[in-house]
Amino acid sequence: MSVIYDRVALIGLGLIASSMFWAMRRAGVAGEVAGYARSEATRETARRIGLCDRVCDTAREAVEGADLVVLCIPVGVMGDVAREIAPALKPGSTVTDVGSVKRDVIDNVAPEIPDGVHFVAGHPLAGTEHSGPESGFAELFDNRWTLLISADDTDPQALAKLRRFWEALGANVEEMDADHHDLVLAVTSHAPHLIAYTMVGVADDLRRVTDSEVIKYSAAGFRDFTRIAASDPTMWRDVFLKNREATLEILGRFTEELFALQRAIRTGDGDHLHAYFTRTRAIRRGIVEAGQDTDAPDFGRANRPK
Repeated sequence: MSVIYDRVALIGLGLIASSMFWAMRRAGVAGEVAGYARSEATRETARRIGLCDRVCDTAREAVEGADLVVLCIPVGVMGDVAREIAPALKPGSTVTDVGSVKRDVIDNVAPEIPDGVHFVAGHPLAGTEHSGPESGFAELFDNRWTLLISADDTDPQALAKLRRFWEALGANVEEMDADHHDLVLAVTSHAPHLIAYTMVGVADDLRRVTDSEVIKYSAAGFRDFTRIAASDPTMWRDVFLKNREATLEILGRFTEELFALQRAIRTGDGDHLHAYFTRTRAIRRGIVEAGQDTDAPDFGRANRPK
């Protein structure tokens, strides 16, 4: 495949950025890739493992001359970082991001982007519970969805080029409105993460169940809760604070459903429980049929790259 961007800058060098680098190398779609991380230790790790062609000591240095700049940092600091790098952005270049919230990111980043530079917000729906520069792998985006946010002022050529880039990295790409994105993610990611954090926290508080029993006898359900709850705490703190309205709306709906299930259990309403579980089972079957997971007992994770 031919080069799509001559020079790419990755701001933040965690799981997503490192996976993007290895996927770019696999696809041959980038010339030089520069990287920057706020932590000196992270930058040293990146240099040691060969992550990026050039690891810079400042964000401004990393973005100089870049045709594509990718903000791979917590959503809570994206506006500040955009303001920092704005004077060094190349005219005609594209800035994008990988944040899990889109309306807040657009509201905070777009005003900092200078005229002549394109901003196209994005979100690859891929990840693991691991973080840091050594956690990335080229296959992370294969057959996973990346959502690009299109608005009335989005440059169509910049959008099309970024779509080709993500497709080259293995992703399926779809365009979506920012507010709808935040609602969809509240349903599919944000609320489930909060529920997982809560369930693991409840287990920690149950003094009648010892820590060793929780660890030793974890069945698949609780084990998967702990996998989700191991995700990066800074990232998820920012996600919930920046997507609070949509998350609270879905959590309100979840509470209503939970109360209905509690009532069915209390009253012995087996028909309600069976009908509800049949409906939810069909959703799981749809996810498997869409190729977004497998029906193996290990949920397809046993052979995934680490």
